[in-house]
Parts: sequence; C-alpha cells; structure tokens
Amino acid sequence: MANRILRTLLGTALLALATMAQADDQRVVAITQIVEHPALDAVYQGVRDELEEKGYKDGDNLRIMHESAQGNSAIASQIARKFVGEGPDVIVAIATPSAQTMAAAARKTPVVFSAVTDPVGAKLVKSLKAPGANITGVTDMLPIESHLDLLERVVPDAKRIGTVYNPGEANAVALVELLEERLAARGMELVKAAATKTSEVLGAARSLVGKADAIYLTTDNTVISAVEAVISVGERASIPVFAADTATVGRGAVAALGFDYYDHGRQTGAMVARILEGANPGDMDVESVDTLELFVNPAAAERMGITLSDDLISDAKEVVNSDQ
Repeated sequence: MANRILRTLLGTALLALATMAQADDQRVVAITQIVEHPALDAVYQGVRDELEEKGYKDGDNLRIMHESAQGNSAIASQIARKFVGEGPDVIVAIATPSAQTMAAAARKTPVVFSAVTDPVGAKLVKSLKAPGANITGVTDMLPIESHLDLLERVVPDAKRIGTVYNPGEANAVALVELLEERLAARGMELVKAAATKTSEVLGAARSLVGKADAIYLTTDNTVISAVEAVISVGERASIPVFAADTATVGRGAVAALGFDYYDHGRQTGAMVARILEGANPGDMDVESVDTLELFVNPAAAERMGITLSDDLISDAKEVVNSDQ
C-alpha cells in the first residue's frame, strides 16, 4: 500500500514538473484590435495562422491573448495596461488607435503594429527604415492614385467625391488630406462628412446626398464598422459607393482595389515570429503590402444606378453578387 501511494505521489510530482517546464517553454503573444470588423478580424486570423505555420501553436508552445477595444479609446487604454502588466513576449496592435495606445504604454515590450496607414505621421516610428526603439510593423497605406483611376473608370463624369471619416483617427485624417490633394490634381473636389463614432455615420452619409457624385471610403475604422449605413444611403440616392478595402465589397460597395487583409496579417505574423526567434524590432524595417486585387459587386452597382462594364468585371479577381 505504501509503495502504491509513493508511486502515485511521485507520478503527480513528475506531472507537475512537466507542466511547469511546458509553461516555462510557452511563449506569450498579446493581440489587440481597436474594433471588430471583417478587415481587422482577417488581420488577427492571419497573425494566428502564420504563427502556427512557423511552429508556434496556441495552447501548446504558445499562449495567445486577444482583446478588442470595441471602438472605445478608454477600453484600448485598459487593454494596454493589462497587456503590459502580463509581460508577454510580443504585443500585436491592430489599427492605428490601438497601436498608438500600446506604444505609449509598452516602453520595453516588443510591439508589432498592423493595419496602420501612416506610422510616421501617427508618431509610432521615426522612420520606416530601421525604426529603432521597440516597435515595428506592417503599414496599409493606400494606393490612392490607383483607387481614383478605378473610380474614374467606373464613373468618368464624377467630379465631386464624397467621403465619411473620423477626424479623431490619425490614419483617417492622413488619408483624407492625401485624397483631397490627389483629387485636386485631377480637377476634382472632395466633399467631407465627419463622424466621430459609428452612430454618426448614417447622418454623415446622408449629408453627402445632392453634394457628391460618388462616395469613396478609406480604411477608417469608425466608418467601416458601420459601412452598411453608407451603403444604404448610396442605394437610396443612387450614389455609387467605392471602398479602399476589398472586404467591404461583400458588404455592398460597388468595387475596391486593395490587398487581402488576411495576407496583411500573415505578413505581420511572420514579423512576430522573427522577434520570438530573437530579432530586434528596432532593426526591422516597417513593411508594406504591394499586391493589389480588384473586387467588384455588379448587383450593388445596379442598386446604386450604374452598370459595371464587362471589361471591368473580367479584370476582377473576385466578382461578388450581393442580391440584398
């Protein structure tokens, strides 16, 4: 009996030691995003999948923490404090507001940002080359000229382009300023409508009726979270709505020329893996995505009073038909 008890105790002790050893070997990656919407969710999934492909499996040799700020800056600050207190190996911050909050809180922990339009303008890094300090990442700066080429190809007579944006979001402001400059160079006018929170997006979109020939939406997180409101205005007023991210085409936009945010996340995950393997984020250049894909939604175009050409449809990587 005594020997049996001894063997049981010994087995329990060995199991405890094995569990402790596994915990010691387990790396921790904390991921936060400012809000949940298809593009940012795709980034998160891409990070997870890339880490697993690189040999870091959640629940095995990796523990992933993930929290959304639900579009609230106060919650973003709470998450930043919590994550820094947990002491993870790497923090991933998806979208500019979360990245800014995390960068301010995490002075020593490596931070990798993703889906950030203008990391220099947002004061996350001093330069895109070897940014120094503890932060680097992947930018989603938009190819505005290519987007405007697409818009003019679909609605060549459009001269007044409307946009809805959050003036409190750094990446949104940077994109709107660039958009206004590029439109002016083409002899076109930008009509701006501000929405500081998702509940204001519908009213902002309605204010563009009678003032805009077409609507172009950037990757503004506030607006994209409530993009259906803009789509509904476009359908009722016959104003074509174009998007900067391809995921929004499936939600009712006419067309978008962009990159896959899932691939953006995979690229981010590869940077995280390099840091887990010993790389210094300050020595890693900020990366970008170069491959552009055309998504079109002919049914949405019809609901907004236009017809997409056969040539345009044939050029698309994906043709979405949302008959809603």
